[in-house]
Amino acid sequence: MSIFSNKTFAKLGVVAVACLTLAGFALSERLEVSPVEGSVVNEAEIAASADPAKAKAAFNEAVKVFFSARCANCHPAGDIPTQGDEMTPHAQGVTRGKDGKGVYGMTCTTCHQDSNLEGEHMPPGVPNWHMPPANQKMVFQGLTARQLCIQLKDPKRNGGRKTPKEAIHHLEGDPLVTWAWTPGNGRSVPPMSYEDFMKAMNTWVENGAACPE
Repeated sequence: MSIFSNKTFAKLGVVAVACLTLAGFALSERLEVSPVEGSVVNEAEIAASADPAKAKAAFNEAVKVFFSARCANCHPAGDIPTQGDEMTPHAQGVTRGKDGKGVYGMTCTTCHQDSNLEGEHMPPGVPNWHMPPANQKMVFQGLTARQLCIQLKDPKRNGGRKTPKEAIHHLEGDPLVTWAWTPGNGRSVPPMSYEDFMKAMNTWVENGAACPE
């Protein structure tokens, strides 16, 4: 005859089920709060995945936009902007000025309004038309692709922007930039679309922002 009665077995079964249930709750809580280390992607891993050759190729494509007349006219080596597809020195004796907006009595917005003025030889326009300031000239004209690339990454020459991503932030939707593709009055546009240009610049950044040789 068994020393345990049926009632005793029933009580033991209830206790066992209760213990298993409590253990399950405890295990569930531990699983919920345990970090999944494999899901963390650090900066070193991102850098390791960069493709310098891809970055250089992307910049070599994008630089064609920087060097086009629509962009380079306001980025001369000196203090006189250029104009037209021929990039001839600006008429009327216009100069950069300290803040890039011209000098007193001959500011950029004296002629360049918030939109393109229709008619032959009428000035183009977009809000806040200006050149880079005198202390951050951001020269495009006369540079090689490599020289421009290095300049874009140099905080001393790019407006204090410390990373390549910060350096291209200005290009993302700034009216002065996007105007180049809607210049009006038969003016030429850059040799690639704005969308393709930004795609190339982002590819450059995402692959380590290496500069062409």
